Amino acid sequence: MENKERVARAIISASAVVVATSLICGAATGGDIMYHLKNRGDLGPLTRQDIEYLDVEAPEATGMDGTVNASDWKEIYPYITATMGDNAANSYVTSYLEEDPYLVNIYEGFGFAKEYGSARGHEYTLEDVAATQRPHAKANCLTCKTPNFTKLVNDQGVGVYSMPFDEAMAMMEENISCYNCHGNDAGNAGRIVITHSYVQKALGENMAEIDPATLSCGQCHIEYYFTPEDSETMMPYGSVAQMTPDAILAYYNDMDFADWTQESTGARMLKAQHPEMETYLLGKHAALLNCADCHMALIQADDGTVYHSHLLESPLENETLLESCAACHGDTDMVNMVRRLQERVTARETEVGTALSAFKDALADAVQNGKFDEETLDEVRQVYREAQWYFDFCYVENAEGAHNSELAFYCLDTSRELIAKGMMLLGAEDN
Repeated sequence: MENKERVARAIISASAVVVATSLICGAATGGDIMYHLKNRGDLGPLTRQDIEYLDVEAPEATGMDGTVNASDWKEIYPYITATMGDNAANSYVTSYLEEDPYLVNIYEGFGFAKEYGSARGHEYTLEDVAATQRPHAKANCLTCKTPNFTKLVNDQGVGVYSMPFDEAMAMMEENISCYNCHGNDAGNAGRIVITHSYVQKALGENMAEIDPATLSCGQCHIEYYFTPEDSETMMPYGSVAQMTPDAILAYYNDMDFADWTQESTGARMLKAQHPEMETYLLGKHAALLNCADCHMALIQADDGTVYHSHLLESPLENETLLESCAACHGDTDMVNMVRRLQERVTARETEVGTALSAFKDALADAVQNGKFDEETLDEVRQVYREAQWYFDFCYVENAEGAHNSELAFYCLDTSRELIAKGMMLLGAEDN
């Protein structure tokens, strides 16, 4: 699991989006982290108080769909657009299926059993979704891959989600970019725009509970599902209090939702996505910091321009970002502390994942040998579904415990307890 730890350190938010405030269809205003011009001199570490927001007329859109893209903003925000391009450096992919072969068994019958690798930088989103071996018959797979799809939904409505993938893909022009987090006004006067309509639909006025700099990233770094009726991307909760893995599981159980039915077990399975925002908001750090504080360094250029870097980094890899930890952690060796924590989480994932794979095999054998009635099998299938859910909620969250170690271990311990329960119901040996 060494590579998974390395990837987690490099992308704790290497796929975490950008930052600011104002909603495409309504509420929430205010400035928070975008671009600043102020020659402050040598006054110590940069802070938000050094921000002086630009407020200029947006350039003319060159995108075919009317999207103002990064190249359009290059003259106004040269440093920001340059650092956006730096995300191309995160180009390597680690195959989790090779590192953890038990995943192939757990995900049997679903696309993640064919391909599941670490996320690359935002510069590769369209390339990667086009090349993936996981099937994508509908356009909803483009939800968080490009501003052009977001704008298409905003312009034409939820019917866009059901378009054939290839038809929609031919219309896409740009990887994740300015519009995703700032709309066509790209952060002028420090504004953030929550462009994804499903966020507004799911959270409504409860969006005010969440720092806009975190919600901007959380538009994509969340657990989500596709609605059965129109394939719309949707969040399975309506408030921060409902973001727990327990509450989300209850939500899916109540609506009898499943991502797929596993042939060998007959279980209706759930596949967690990447619940970074939920995990973070349920932890202690969310009251003190937002995503940008930890993943987007404040920089002052030689000409005095102060700006938020849009190179999305782990604080373990950036000394400036690491300084934000010192307010609470003092002179603690944060790199060593976090890496040791991630090693513990990774080891526990391996233990629980291996046990979950054995549980799956025992259930598949029970289905095949006919020793149990359907009522008993259905009880075990539900236990297996839930054990998989809790394991997955931890495994697929990219911080590997750094965002919220308590929740990571809670999920893994809960999964392990469910595995033991299921094996007992089958009369099988639980190693």
